[in-house]
Amino acid sequence: MTELAFVNAHVVPIEGIPFEGTVRVRDGRIAALGAHLTVPPGATVVDANGGWLLPGFIDAHTHLGLHEEAEGWAGSDTNELTDPVTAGVRALDAINPDDLGFADALAGGITTVNVNPGSGNPIGGLTVAIHTHGRTVDEMVLRSPSGLKSALGENPKRVYGDKKQMPSTRLGTASVIRKAFVEAQNYLARLEFAEEGKAPPARDLTSEALGEVLTGAIPWRQHCHRADDIATAIRIADEFGYRLVIDHGTEAHLIADLLAAKNIPVLIGPLFTTRSKVELRRRSLANPGRLAGAGIEISIITDHPVVPINFLVHQATLSVKEGLDRETALRAITINPARVLGLADRIGSVAVGKDADLVLWSGDPLDVMHLARRVFIGGREVYHYDDIARVGVVTPH
Repeated sequence: MTELAFVNAHVVPIEGIPFEGTVRVRDGRIAALGAHLTVPPGATVVDANGGWLLPGFIDAHTHLGLHEEAEGWAGSDTNELTDPVTAGVRALDAINPDDLGFADALAGGITTVNVNPGSGNPIGGLTVAIHTHGRTVDEMVLRSPSGLKSALGENPKRVYGDKKQMPSTRLGTASVIRKAFVEAQNYLARLEFAEEGKAPPARDLTSEALGEVLTGAIPWRQHCHRADDIATAIRIADEFGYRLVIDHGTEAHLIADLLAAKNIPVLIGPLFTTRSKVELRRRSLANPGRLAGAGIEISIITDHPVVPINFLVHQATLSVKEGLDRETALRAITINPARVLGLADRIGSVAVGKDADLVLWSGDPLDVMHLARRVFIGGREVYHYDDIARVGVVTPH
């Protein structure tokens, strides 16, 4: 049994009132927390010296390890652009844990990411939630699959329009998605009503993946920016009865009442970009505050490498500057994305029984002058800023 105690910390539990005190960890999980806890004999003590202790941050929409930094063509595995429907491909199978972005994630206090296929296809593939430290991706996995990626709007229209094949329009993209769901419904029906004593239908990886969405096992992760595309996402979700998550949602504030009425979460971002295409013309750091004010559960995302992953907290900070309240800003990079990923019972807040994914900051992380000094995943230290300062390069433990 291993014991770890963080003492003299300003603890921000996210779901609870901040306090000055101690957090105890046993065998990788949070065992106790409070203002007047004693430290068990033999426990390893981490003296926070008044620093801020928070749960590890979570970025619920990245391409970390799929679109590797500084690798060019050789490290680009984000989109399988050979078929409009690639529901059966898995981000899990192309993640390189040696991507430089993982070290940047730790430096930014991020302990969990969701890795998505890209948005070139109407249906892009299965996503995976992983820790940001590990030798192989298999030992990093928290949930696989954690969702199924789909895209509406400009990207699939451009990719397949350039190839002179369907879909080359928004109506074609919606049709491709609907047809795939109908085929998956038929596949599930054949499995359910297969005659006893006869072989079941041959496996179909595409329909299996879509079946996980139809049965509610995983959410449908819908890339869309424009309000009309968001409305289409809602329309198709209502038709087939699955759990919808809006990714990006640049114009979601224009129909916020519709999203709030259906309790559809929005993963807003990336926010540090130019308006490089028509869909982004209403991109604004004020949008997270507008959505939260309308009663929508928001998460803030980087879409790394679109925005460097260690800038996640800075997007939250500048959203506060533009009207988002501080508590919601922190929830948007902790417990809210944990809930979207189906992992809120394990990560996203400092609470007894949860994984000890903890980050010790030099001060308030929403102050850009403060640093993530030490990062722990499952109670094990995986990053120490002082080591980086000595050698001048970001290398995780």
